[in-house]
Amino acid sequence: MPSESLSPARAELAALAAGARGGSLDAALVDLPSVPDPRPASVLMLFGVLDAVMSDHAAADAAVSRDLDVLLLSRAETLRSHPGQIAFPGGRQDAGDDGPVAAALREAREETGLDVAGVEVLGALPPVPLAYSRHVVTPVLAWWRHPSPVGVMDEAESAEVFRAPVADLLDPAHRGVTVIRRDGQEWRGPAFLLPGAGRERLVWGFTGMLLDALFDRLGWTEPWDDQRELPLVLRPDASG
Repeated sequence: MPSESLSPARAELAALAAGARGGSLDAALVDLPSVPDPRPASVLMLFGVLDAVMSDHAAADAAVSRDLDVLLLSRAETLRSHPGQIAFPGGRQDAGDDGPVAAALREAREETGLDVAGVEVLGALPPVPLAYSRHVVTPVLAWWRHPSPVGVMDEAESAEVFRAPVADLLDPAHRGVTVIRRDGQEWRGPAFLLPGAGRERLVWGFTGMLLDALFDRLGWTEPWDDQRELPLVLRPDASG
């Protein structure tokens, strides 16, 4: 496992967090509608080289090694909001949190059990408004210097915690869009279909948008078919 100081992926993520690569994600996120009286929230976008099972896909960008991964979780099917969706660890900022970074680390620890002492925070990206949930979400970029066990801490909140190989996410064969058609309107968004143990995982909605925008900004994106529709089954009260 390469040290964090020698990882080109860590260096590029750190440069993005520091503003050296433009300092923000793409216009599709920055220009989302503003939210009146938004509730602050954070997500932890935690990357590392921790997974023993490497991707079969050789990424086009040399910075993306086969063992580079990102921490994700699957929300419980019983939740009223976004049931079953793949997400980054994170949640609403509490009054006792010292800002968005502290909120992201606290939520990640509570949801996955990770040891935050082994997490290097690279920086926070500009907040993203989410009109549907009336939140404004700060993505916090981080690097996992020292691995620690992770898993589901509360089955009422999460169904699964896992590390997704970044090369798998970048693989054009795993990319497409989800389409929601309602009342004569259509919403399209980037999505990723990841292989899993016995089933495929669909990464879409806000998480898919964040990953898509981040990969574009880093220059890691490989040409993919943005007309390929990935199957999406929604509950009547669920959306991205």
